[in-house]
Amino acid sequence: MSTYPIPETMRAISQDRLGGPEVLHEIELPVPQPGPSEILVRVRATALNPTDWGHRAKPGLFLGPPPFVLGWDVSGVVAATGVGVTLFRPGDEVFGMLPYPHGNGAAAEYVVGPTRAFARKPRNLDHVQAAAVPLAALTARQALVDTANLQAGQRVLIHAAAGGVGHLAVQIAKSLGAYVIGTASAANHDFLRGIGVDEPIDYRTVDFAEEVRDVDVVVDAITAETAIRSLRTLRPGGVVVSLRARGADGLLAAAEAADRRAEILLVEADHAGMAALTDLVESGGLRPTIAGVFPLAEAAKAHALGETGRTVGKLVLTVD
Repeated sequence: MSTYPIPETMRAISQDRLGGPEVLHEIELPVPQPGPSEILVRVRATALNPTDWGHRAKPGLFLGPPPFVLGWDVSGVVAATGVGVTLFRPGDEVFGMLPYPHGNGAAAEYVVGPTRAFARKPRNLDHVQAAAVPLAALTARQALVDTANLQAGQRVLIHAAAGGVGHLAVQIAKSLGAYVIGTASAANHDFLRGIGVDEPIDYRTVDFAEEVRDVDVVVDAITAETAIRSLRTLRPGGVVVSLRARGADGLLAAAEAADRRAEILLVEADHAGMAALTDLVESGGLRPTIAGVFPLAEAAKAHALGETGRTVGKLVLTVD
């Protein structure tokens, strides 16, 4: 069902080969049609995540060889609904994460996704801000709440705490009443304190594995080696949640040898999780930081900036 004309074609950012940001280029594709229990969303903004440049450049990841359109984060307006959809109507403002990894395609003017991968956009965020939330915040929530069952008063160590997942994980952990230790360069420590970090650690000058102890939960988005070293910080019964599938076997073996728990997390689309995030955003407990905003046509520039690893918060592409 649709209430206004939808074009036959759309702009999208695609690639024909793996490589650097220069492989990204604008193409024209047919506008997809929503099937049963799906919605067609007119994309207003989509955020970038490390998985975007990972899939763009590295062979052997989930999507297989190109061509493909990247992007999982969406904020936009429902343009049409498929059969059986009751949650949304055309004209509703929504945000969400396309199912990871094979639901990619958000770097485009329109995208189709399962209805329950979306929620109503928070009233106090614009589309740029809303697009920065879904994948990173769902990852953080699924690590802290669903996997680790973080409780008030517990101690959590968040690596790369100023990054896309990290800065949202800090806020979610604080909303749960946790004591938060966050690693980042010294230049970002004021930022960390501003979002609630109780104990910033300068990873360039301090060996966290020697300094940090009695941690209940570790969230690591860096490398398997960082996750393995983090096992030393855990108290009995604690857990390291790694967001990196590469090196998983080594981490799990090291955790078994150390009599500690480790988990490998790949984020999943989650309507209930999105609704919980909406509540947290609207109550003031969660706010994304935007590192930069680029038009869709300048996706390559955004990728290049993201790959520096020096951004604070999220990079967002706008779709006019």
